[in-house]
Amino acid sequence: MKLKSLLAAGAACAFATTAFAEDLKIGMITTLSGPAGYLGADVRDGFMLAIEEEGGTLGGVPVDVLVEDDGLKPENGRAIAERFLERDGVEIMTGVIFSNISPVVAPLTLRADRFYISPNSGPSQFAGKKCHENYFVASWQNDSLHESAGINASNLGYKNAYILAPNYQAGKDALSGFKRYFDGEIVGEIYTKLGQTDYAAEIAKIRAADPEMVFHFLPGGMGINFMKQYDQAGLGDDIPLVLAAPSADVNILRAVGSAMVGINNTSHWNHDLDNDANKGFVAGFEEKYDRVPTVYASQGYDTARLIASALRATGGKVTDDMDGFRSALRAADFDSVRGPFKFNTNNHPIQNWYGRVVVEENGEFHNKIIGVVAENHEDAYVGDCKM
Repeated sequence: MKLKSLLAAGAACAFATTAFAEDLKIGMITTLSGPAGYLGADVRDGFMLAIEEEGGTLGGVPVDVLVEDDGLKPENGRAIAERFLERDGVEIMTGVIFSNISPVVAPLTLRADRFYISPNSGPSQFAGKKCHENYFVASWQNDSLHESAGINASNLGYKNAYILAPNYQAGKDALSGFKRYFDGEIVGEIYTKLGQTDYAAEIAKIRAADPEMVFHFLPGGMGINFMKQYDQAGLGDDIPLVLAAPSADVNILRAVGSAMVGINNTSHWNHDLDNDANKGFVAGFEEKYDRVPTVYASQGYDTARLIASALRATGGKVTDDMDGFRSALRAADFDSVRGPFKFNTNNHPIQNWYGRVVVEENGEFHNKIIGVVAENHEDAYVGDCKM
């Protein structure tokens, strides 16, 4: 579907604008359906907000954004990517949420000599030995997100933990990341099915193990279902959780409610970060969509602004000036909503991670920053990248 401007939340198409033959084509493959569909919608809407703020351009360059739903299926991602690259001639690919999709879409994009710029998924293999000069991640390397939770859990004084995540690349990266920086003992480790809804068996194992705390990586609907069942099982008061951002986003907080209050978690972004870029983003997103932005929306917005900074530097050239566009991306010459941001030598972020706690204020649930957990943190795989 060809989009010329901002997609309203849940809308099937954008309002029309005039087409330009020279418009830069950007392919957005993301997850828009199923329990995890809001993750892709938030990335999309954050990205499109940045375009609207520039009057339908990025860096002054008119852009066409082609958006399609991968349905959380790698075969869908492959088919869409092939169509975008071969038929539509996209020069930049973005949008992928899940790390079972990016290992399919990214190699296709790179082999076609186009740029892959991730607003979310950052699987470990592409940060290390399979790094590529045209592969950029604007969000995080998967492990880093959960390394921050391991640091936080250690700082909070926990001596042992039970951990679980879905059985796919991001889940494996999540548990590896947590264990890398958690000083205590892992008393149990489970890989669940991707998209699982019933966690009775896992909760029974947690109860039997009686750990000091639980860490899980269960984004979207998976996290909502787990947390509701965890609360119903009566474990919330006895066995606290320490989480990372995807397991404690604002939609999960609203769906689960008071059982989330007091949960410690970590993120590279929050709505209350005190910088001008973030204040403008939050206000603009809420005004446009009448909802509070999530971390995914912030990443979509930052990804668009990163692309805009590179297009401005090259005068709109991408594949016609591969070296120039690549250098401009690496410079990351934009004000990130998360504050300090720069790329490491493997084109993954070096950034701060913040400790947050879930609070309830005026009947609304949200995260509140309580301090810096890791400053200028870099991923664990950069040394394996030979760029």
